[in-house]
Amino acid sequence: MPIDQELLDILVCPENRTPVSMADAAVLDRLNAAIEGGTVENLGGDAVTEPVTEGLVREDGRILYAIQEGIPVMLIDESIDLSKL
Repeated sequence: MPIDQELLDILVCPENRTPVSMADAAVLDRLNAAIEGGTVENLGGDAVTEPVTEGLVREDGRILYAIQEGIPVMLIDESIDLSKL
């Protein structure tokens, strides 16, 4: 379920208040390969074990917020640091 453009236009990273955009297929493929390999933790330190089908990436490309059942999970502890992949 795609995110409504109006919602996407107002969403920002809760950590540094920069814009977010939809993650592209290459980012999701790289992330899901790492998840399958068992090497991904969220910023709260919990293992990420389920594939991510949609996500929002912070403007700098470093942090991803998963979208679950059409709802962006904009919690810092639930985000994933893409620079560690």
